[in-house]
Amino acid sequence: MAKAKKEIKIVNIVCSASLGQDIPLIKLAETLPNTEYNPEQFPGLVMRIREPRTSALIFSSGKIVSTGAKSMKKVKESVRAIIKNLARIKIRIKAVPKVNVQNMVAAGSIGMDLNLNSLAMELENTEYEPEQFPGLVYKLPGTRATFLLFSNGKIVCTGTRSETKLNEAVDKLIKVLKKLKK
Repeated sequence: MAKAKKEIKIVNIVCSASLGQDIPLIKLAETLPNTEYNPEQFPGLVMRIREPRTSALIFSSGKIVSTGAKSMKKVKESVRAIIKNLARIKIRIKAVPKVNVQNMVAAGSIGMDLNLNSLAMELENTEYEPEQFPGLVYKLPGTRATFLLFSNGKIVCTGTRSETKLNEAVDKLIKVLKKLKK
């Protein structure tokens, strides 16, 4: 059997960090144009960053959750942009925030057609309701990864926290699928 051609690309990284000090969200919202703050509905301020194109939730405690970056380099650039925006309202962040990846989402192809009906029968940890959604949801045992599998071989992977773990999970998925095809 020909080697499955794996093409996978990170499309979103969700991470958290702490700025190590309290942040005056009202002042931030009043001063910066790229923010939304409605404390009656949600305690965090939303800051949209143009470059890299990301969004961050900033809480008064100094905790942040960033989403939208497609690489760890872009995550770090995003955090630097937040710190630069805070400097505009005279808030100096002294320590470099430690960034923790919470989730990576990747999409791509494993280069093989999939019979989702038979996979739903043969694999454990699957959900497949073709009338509701054309993809099969598969939780890969022994990993944090959850996959959406489509019959044309396209996949979406979520749940991993590093590029290494992501690639390991996709390789393991391909092995599982190849074993079933034999």
